[in-house]
Amino acid sequence: MKPFDYRRPDDVAAAVALLSENPGAVFLGGGTNLVDHLRLGVATPDRLVDVSRLPLDRIERLPDGGVRIGGTVRNSDLAADRLVRERYPVLSQALLSGASGQLRNLATTGGNLMQRTRCVYFQDITVACNKRAPGSGCSALGGYQRHHAILGASPECIATHPSDMAVAMAALDAVVRVHGPDGERTVPFGDFHRLPGDEPQHDTVLGHGELVTAVDLPALPDGMRSRYRKVRDRASYAFALVSVAAALDVRDGVVADVRIAFGGVAHKPWRATRAESELRGAPATGDSFRRAAEAEMSAARPVAGNAFKVPLARNTLVATLRGLAAEESR
Repeated sequence: MKPFDYRRPDDVAAAVALLSENPGAVFLGGGTNLVDHLRLGVATPDRLVDVSRLPLDRIERLPDGGVRIGGTVRNSDLAADRLVRERYPVLSQALLSGASGQLRNLATTGGNLMQRTRCVYFQDITVACNKRAPGSGCSALGGYQRHHAILGASPECIATHPSDMAVAMAALDAVVRVHGPDGERTVPFGDFHRLPGDEPQHDTVLGHGELVTAVDLPALPDGMRSRYRKVRDRASYAFALVSVAAALDVRDGVVADVRIAFGGVAHKPWRATRAESELRGAPATGDSFRRAAEAEMSAARPVAGNAFKVPLARNTLVATLRGLAAEESR
């Protein structure tokens, strides 16, 4: 592990300043992703700026009925919060399906969002990876591909974003609040993470020195139910092959509103806008759900090792929507 300078600031402004003045500095939250990469030699920062003890650990009601989640709120605390469990069960379910209890006790909201989009080749410094070493090539294109992208990939990178929490937040139309050298700004969740394009080394739209201070969740309409479903190779401590975060509002047997996001299929949480458009105003039936899933998967471009993900994603979405519609009819 490369030696580094360690700082623990007392406030957000100091944290931003300490990072901004050093091009080789990175923020440290819970460390559940970064510390692994330090040990593997994947990350070699000159300075760690520890933000885990900044006063950003509150979950607050907003005047408009929404909720603000501080950037240092631990994943386990967020999943257990009564307000979150009652209003946003999809988020609580997503958090509880991720990692392990020990990791959730350490991982923070901001750190979860900022974890690296990655695959096994990114974490192996002996092989080529455009994300880790731009221009070196993508080893996954001719290698192990089971967990890789079927949507939004590029010839430069086919890795998938590993977060469960972020998939739920994408479906909930969350807004990310950040503080940087130029002050504060907000980023709609759908714009926060990037597709790989020609620059897979950049996972988010944040500039150097910008810190996630909070995530705002807008209120869901009355009567809208939500659910998270994750399909993986083993029952715990595994990344999703496919996951679905969905919120459904059915009135008189017709889909009044719907929010859908996929995990495990793209370089970022994938908002299923084609499926949503297909469903709004349609009967809340299995046939409608299947047509919507097929519409979304029409854009899929699997590689040789993950073609199974296309029907898996389609079936997982249909099953999730069927479950929500059954809840609505009770």
